[in-house]
Amino acid sequence: MYKSNSSKKNFNLLNGSIPEDYDYICFSHLRWDFVFQRPQHLFTRISETNRVFYIEEPVIENIEAGYLNETIQENVFIVTPHLPDVNSNRKNNAYLNALLKDFFNVHNINQYIFWYYTPMALNYSKAFSPALIVYDCMDELSKFAGAPKGLLRNEKLLFSSADIVFTGGRSLYEHKKKRHGNIFCFPSSIDVEHFGKSKYIKEEPSDQKKIASPKIGFFGVVDERLNIKLLDEISKAKPEWNWIIIGPVVKIDPSTLPRHDNIHYLGSKKYDELPSYLSGWDVAIILFAKNDATKFISPTKTPEYLAAGKPVVSTSIKDVVYPYGKLELVHIADTPDEFVEAVEKALMQKDDAAWQKKTSAFLATNSWNKTLEKMKSIIQEAFSSKYVMNLQIDTNDI
Repeated sequence: MYKSNSSKKNFNLLNGSIPEDYDYICFSHLRWDFVFQRPQHLFTRISETNRVFYIEEPVIENIEAGYLNETIQENVFIVTPHLPDVNSNRKNNAYLNALLKDFFNVHNINQYIFWYYTPMALNYSKAFSPALIVYDCMDELSKFAGAPKGLLRNEKLLFSSADIVFTGGRSLYEHKKKRHGNIFCFPSSIDVEHFGKSKYIKEEPSDQKKIASPKIGFFGVVDERLNIKLLDEISKAKPEWNWIIIGPVVKIDPSTLPRHDNIHYLGSKKYDELPSYLSGWDVAIILFAKNDATKFISPTKTPEYLAAGKPVVSTSIKDVVYPYGKLELVHIADTPDEFVEAVEKALMQKDDAAWQKKTSAFLATNSWNKTLEKMKSIIQEAFSSKYVMNLQIDTNDI
């Protein structure tokens, strides 16, 4: 049971802000340095007022004793567990639990909020006593290739213990909303200023500058979600167009990717580099397949492309169709012929003032700062309600 330690903190809880000495402990399946997305956007901002400890999934290797590697980026403590290869999940979870307890003691982590992206972290964190538990359900991870055994069981436990659940998009919210009484939809947000820079960048990066226009680009993780067959067919249908693919290749064999002279795989790029690459594109694409892994996704790249001023063509991913397709901000196409036709229309859209005005108005309603502000308001309400309830219990015990 949570009890506040001072009257000053009690006052803060009931009057609008979580005290700055409450730490946020984030458990994530995503490496901090992998691709800059939802967790990084939120926790770089949270770290401006609260300490943040970002716990990554463990690295299993041939070592005798486990340890936690700690680095600091953007005021965030990034903690990477390294565990011995003992061929036992139970032993590794017990080991990690002990390492975290020591870590909490060393860093004087006494009052804290747990924020989960991966339910699998329950295996080594459920013995702790957070003041509040948040489950930010970013994706339907059970549908992804290589999903760990026990994920659905752990998610069920996390739903039962979480004080708040957020979802990463509308379709995921509809899929999960009956499983929790305090669940909220927060689709992908946008840092308009960051991606808006691409409108004013004149010099493209050297590895893209040499590629002839028109340039049709995609950035993101290249995995089972990418529609490889569609990429192959549209690149053959329009050999005079150059297709640029930016991002790391994971969970699929790189040899399965189509290889044509007009497809350019430029590899991973840092978040800060993306506006420079976008600056040279004529059209941006969301080239996702329709499969289990994409059934509930809400691509962050949709508003990022639009903020860069780029016309967008996407396959009919639910959270792109609504709202972006319905508002005619994005072209929707699935077959090779439809996709080529949509790109042709998009190539003519760059100077469409009405589209630009509508896009800017839509993006003005959305930002990571506004998303976090709303999330914190919900967290504050749950925090205060929990405090009042516990205060009443304590009073009744007197």
